[in-house]
Amino acid sequence: MGYRVAVVGATGNVGREMLNILAERKFPCDEVVALASRQSVGKEAMLGDTTLAVKALDDFDFKGIDIALFSAGSAVAKEAAPRAAKAGAVVIDNSSCFRMEPDVPLIVPEVNAGAAAGYAKRNIIANPNCSTAQLVVALKPLHDAAVIKRVVVATYQSVSGAGHVAMDELFEQTRAIFVNDPIEKKKFTKQIAFNVIPHIDVFMPDGATKEEWKMVVETRKILDPAIEVIATCVRVPVFVGHSEAVHLEFKKPLSAAEAREALRQAPGVMVIDKREDGGYITPLECVGEYATYVSRIREDKTVKHGLALWVVSDNLRKGAALNAVQIAEVLINKHLKKAA
Repeated sequence: MGYRVAVVGATGNVGREMLNILAERKFPCDEVVALASRQSVGKEAMLGDTTLAVKALDDFDFKGIDIALFSAGSAVAKEAAPRAAKAGAVVIDNSSCFRMEPDVPLIVPEVNAGAAAGYAKRNIIANPNCSTAQLVVALKPLHDAAVIKRVVVATYQSVSGAGHVAMDELFEQTRAIFVNDPIEKKKFTKQIAFNVIPHIDVFMPDGATKEEWKMVVETRKILDPAIEVIATCVRVPVFVGHSEAVHLEFKKPLSAAEAREALRQAPGVMVIDKREDGGYITPLECVGEYATYVSRIREDKTVKHGLALWVVSDNLRKGAALNAVQIAEVLINKHLKKAA
């Protein structure tokens, strides 16, 4: 006996990936419902080779739905997720709406799958920020090995993290430069083509952006509240795939070789770390992949016990859709088992 699953935001970048991954991983579904705004009613969404008619979220009755995968933004989640949870669905929400609420688990399955047991408090589980998800997958085995004291991370985040409008803007600006047309800015505050923008989300009183704040508080909630984190989040002219330059300080010594071996044994991690031309992963090469890739592992001599590494992942997959489906798999394997 399979599960009834709803995908909210099924016409967006992440919603489409959720449907792709449900099909790829053969999630045991008896039914999948594609939901979006009223403007999307009549459109089609694909679940593998199956075509789904998109239905309106506004008046959808979640009764009988087992799991609802949300990727529709905080405003939609704030209204619709509690409604779905009250109807009996377990909501896995990709927005930032519930992440820091103490009675909502924030989960990356390779790191803290056990936290899923707390889903029943509100029938809601939060998916972390895309840049946080790949970071903590790489940090977990290293924290277990030598206890991380401090993380300094600079992100290189693709435009797909800002939605399809942002992807279109990068394409249109790039084309405009080559044909000498005027550059139009819509989604981004500055030109994104052939540029980098050290600004993602709104600015906060201390000078950090909200994206940077998310990385700090989410990493500590998922991994260890004692870890100190500082982030600089940068948007780069890449369509898909987030990259991170990570500098770590540990309580105990950990050599590059020991770190490399710990990462090779870790779930969800792929180490590509040859000290030669091309012996590392770039975002272009991670598109469509499930793994979080780690390269450029080396010792940082500027601190007592330090390491530096390069972390890359498909932000639409591990950073969002894949992580949500993995959480759903944890639920059905340990908490929502159905009788055969």
